[in-house]
Amino acid sequence: MKYLHSMVRVRDLDASLRFYCEGLGLKQVRRMDVPEGKYTLVYLAAPDSPEAEVELTHNWGSEEDYGSARNFGHLAFRVEDIYATCAHLQSMGYTIHRPPRDGHMAFVRSPDQISIELLQHGHLPPREPWTSMPNTGSW
Repeated sequence: MKYLHSMVRVRDLDASLRFYCEGLGLKQVRRMDVPEGKYTLVYLAAPDSPEAEVELTHNWGSEEDYGSARNFGHLAFRVEDIYATCAHLQSMGYTIHRPPRDGHMAFVRSPDQISIELLQHGHLPPREPWTSMPNTGSW
């Protein structure tokens, strides 16, 4: 058996690509636009693990409510500098819902409310402003 990918449905493909690619640093592996089915599939992967993909599914014109996405759980990514990653995402306008107070773990949500866990490779010493930053919303 071989793990292939996780799929998340997205409402706004451009907003999602901005978050996953520009924000998190994932790379687009392939894209399939299917006019007859009225959907687009975009496969993304982290540079250090190209075999583990995230599939973004965009159903054209769909008004379906995907809910709060809490039933999905989360996607997890290891990062080289959790503080820099969180600062970069904040500078792009994303809320860090669970700041990396411990120098190891943080949570942010995608534009479609998919919970994303960021895990530091190893541990960094606690650092402000993260140490005293409270949780925001749910993650």
